[in-house]
Amino acid sequence: MSLRIEDYAIIGDACTAALVGRDATIDWLCAPRFDSGACFAALLGSASNGFWRLAPSGEWKSKRGYRGETLILETDFTTATGSATVIDFMPMSDRAGRVALVRIVKGTSGTVQMRSEAVFRFDYGRTVPWIRQREHSFNAIAGPNAVTLHSTVPLHVENGDFRSEFTVAQAATEVFVAEFYPSHEPEPGPCDGLATLSATERWWQSWAALCNWQGPLRDAVVRSAITLKALTYRPTAGIVAAATSSLPERFGGARNWDYRYCWLRDSTFTLYAMLLCGYSEEAKEWREWLLRAIAGRPQDMQIMYGVAGERDLPEFELPWLAGYEDSKPVRIGNAAHQQFQLDVYGEVMDTLYVAGKYNVSPDNDVWRMQGQLMDFIESAWPHPDEGIWEIRGERRQFTHSKVMAWVAVDRALKSIKRYQLQGPIARWTALREQIHREVCARGFNPERNSFVQHYDTDALDASLLMIPLVGFLPARDPRVRGTVDAIQRELMQDGLVQRYATETGVDGLPPGEGVFLPCSFWLADNLAIAGRHREARELYDRLLQLRNDVGLLAEEYDTVAHRLMGNFPQALTHVCLINTAHNLMKSDGPAVQRAGNDAKTP
Repeated sequence: MSLRIEDYAIIGDACTAALVGRDATIDWLCAPRFDSGACFAALLGSASNGFWRLAPSGEWKSKRGYRGETLILETDFTTATGSATVIDFMPMSDRAGRVALVRIVKGTSGTVQMRSEAVFRFDYGRTVPWIRQREHSFNAIAGPNAVTLHSTVPLHVENGDFRSEFTVAQAATEVFVAEFYPSHEPEPGPCDGLATLSATERWWQSWAALCNWQGPLRDAVVRSAITLKALTYRPTAGIVAAATSSLPERFGGARNWDYRYCWLRDSTFTLYAMLLCGYSEEAKEWREWLLRAIAGRPQDMQIMYGVAGERDLPEFELPWLAGYEDSKPVRIGNAAHQQFQLDVYGEVMDTLYVAGKYNVSPDNDVWRMQGQLMDFIESAWPHPDEGIWEIRGERRQFTHSKVMAWVAVDRALKSIKRYQLQGPIARWTALREQIHREVCARGFNPERNSFVQHYDTDALDASLLMIPLVGFLPARDPRVRGTVDAIQRELMQDGLVQRYATETGVDGLPPGEGVFLPCSFWLADNLAIAGRHREARELYDRLLQLRNDVGLLAEEYDTVAHRLMGNFPQALTHVCLINTAHNLMKSDGPAVQRAGNDAKTP
């Protein structure tokens, strides 16, 4: 059975990532990309679907942590006879399609009897590879996939699995290296694990040193920035929403989605987080990924893409996997990529405007593409859509979607003014006013004194917290205050925010899920910019307490079981952690910058 979600940490090489448990067992790894088939899939099934355990043979206690500001994980084991540390990391590779996983065992006192058991299963735990023995290593191959396992201790094969029993004494070091590569290419030779450890440590230390955040909250901000870098596909700069697929939003439920793709919606949040931390190059690279991904006809723009901008992300199920804690089905791919979600057009226009404010100015080609987006928005904005939460049911007139359509027009007008660009100012100004009037008339319920989830309903939705954060209305506007108060009354569980009342079945699935952590950060942002600083900081500190022992957060949290839920680690959650820290500690945080000075109460 898999560990609790919070019992995992990640290691990665900015091409893919592995989940390592408190017991130093790796239960999830897709190679060579985040969206490749998993070779360790025990996280969503059983041990027979692939894992790699490296721990003391007998009873032990452990503690763990990252080595400074790096992605090198150290798990310290203490036994009755001694202690040892397992060091896990993935070195950066310059060869496309190749991934290395290095595990080092270092004796720290006495002697410790260790056991290694590696079960490689390709194609999400379904395919048992063919094993070939070499002079100093073993090779496992199945179709296009292959891995070579080198070790400084003897290995033997039992039923297709690699096993080893060995003793490590104080100051002794043993090294395991698994290298994944395309099976049609030559097998990799031995890798110097200790040398790659030093090089990997230097790489992460140099990268983390570029973070310009100093003072309070640095540990949380830097760890979140490192996590975002770990979720970046380095060859293209696309950032996946999470390293995993099908971790449930409700244990035993059906809300199990594949998050190993790049959502446009997250783009502006991510851009701000990177820029505010001083990572301008990453922000520029992310913007270029965005431009490549959305190139084409505006009506064909998707809400998400593959890490290289792939558009075809067909969704299917893996019946041979039991699901995390029996949460079925296990899904690969994401059918939501075919949905119409109006809000992403606003996010894209906002992203490009934000980039310009940080000297990534639009050129003529970019502005021409934005003009095509605006042409589409002018005709499409009145239509219903599937909305920010990707409902799998009837399209509706979601208030948040209309607000983001307003953002698209607003940012287009601001871009014309800021960069002296050409555009139909009068027509777009009239459109901006028209959308604003309609949202305030149809998206606001005077009886509830609150904006509502969609037109002709009285249901609430935490996405309405974005209204002041994007500058649609000021945070102190009575309608915004009423909305915030209503959300605090009706969508809060144990001081944290639900997306919406899931028992309404708005998404066409059985009811029930945890609180949505990004929404809780959005509430803290609202409180901060409304001048309610004490409440904002209390909520932020509460959210920080939900991080696991190595500073990672998932998408959701179960306030009854007190457990993390959903895919892990979640990029948007860590983006919001960074942005809210700036909103709390800086006078020019992303909420203030994004809203600008143009939001006025009509």
